[in-house]
Amino acid sequence: MGIFDFLKADKKQAQEQVQQRADKGADSSRSAAADAASATRAAAERMAAAAPPRPGPSPATPTPASAAHKAVPATPRPAAMPKPAPRAARPGAAHTPTPHSAAHKAVPAAPVARPQPTASTRTYTVRQGDTLAAIARRELGDEARWRELYAMNRGVVGANPDLVPPGAVLTLPS
Repeated sequence: MGIFDFLKADKKQAQEQVQQRADKGADSSRSAAADAASATRAAAERMAAAAPPRPGPSPATPTPASAAHKAVPATPRPAAMPKPAPRAARPGAAHTPTPHSAAHKAVPAAPVARPQPTASTRTYTVRQGDTLAAIARRELGDEARWRELYAMNRGVVGANPDLVPPGAVLTLPS
């Protein structure tokens, strides 16, 4: 039975109680609001009885403004941890300069290695009347590899693989 079922049942019971009191000629000084409040209170008590038990109340934590807080002595704070002594430089150990140190500024930047063009890269210059399928058959030995050829040279060929411009230099897959 869910919580809404409890509420529906309690509402019906409250209505029945009000009706019974009205039928019996209950004291007119008692208002309908008081009847509803007592029915609500009774429903809350029944729901609390059906609910699983809650853990006991936790000890009250004193607030900084309360008298109980002022009566509790403050917990002592631990002493500050001493800073570790700098490590002694080991003989022969290299110092790695930080970006803000003078040693870092004195060291020239390492040269950037540029990739060398490989000698195995093959190219083909397109002639009048060539198609990617014909180039793939002649140069790669398989006409079906024209898609691979197009994928490698999309920037040179353009959006339409059927229109290969004469004089364009294509890179051939290995």
